[in-house]
This record gives sequence, C-alpha cells and structure tokens, in this order.
Amino acid sequence: MKANRTLLHMKYARIIPLFAEKVGINTSQALDFFYHSMEYQLLRDGVSDLHCMSDDYIAEDLAEEWGERKIFS
Repeated sequence: MKANRTLLHMKYARIIPLFAEKVGINTSQALDFFYHSMEYQLLRDGVSDLHCMSDDYIAEDLAEEWGERKIFS
C-alpha cells in the first residue's frame, strides 16, 4: 500500500533531523544521504509498509545504513 505523498514528505521532514542527530552530521548531509539511501527507495515505492513504522525506527535503520557505507568506503 502506498502512503499519501504529502504525509510521506512530512515523515521525511521528521526523520532527517532524527537521523542527523543519531550519526552526528548536519541536516544538509543527512538530507543528501537520505535521498540516496535504500530506506528512501523503500519508503517512496511503498515496499512492506515501511511508512507505517515509527520515525525513530526508520532513523535508526538509516543510521545502520550510514555505518555500513562508512565501513565499505
């Protein structure tokens, strides 16, 4: 099921600052990472109702993806 586009954008606006705080980066860097992340693709495409998860849960997933990319780069 796909979420309402406006509601998704509101969710992104809440997730990005949470993610930035978790990994210690500024919101501009967090925004750039978010829009190139697997989490964004899953949210945008409506895969597995990820949009129904809490903002903190998704921010934590982003932090994990951030850590994984840091290890491999």
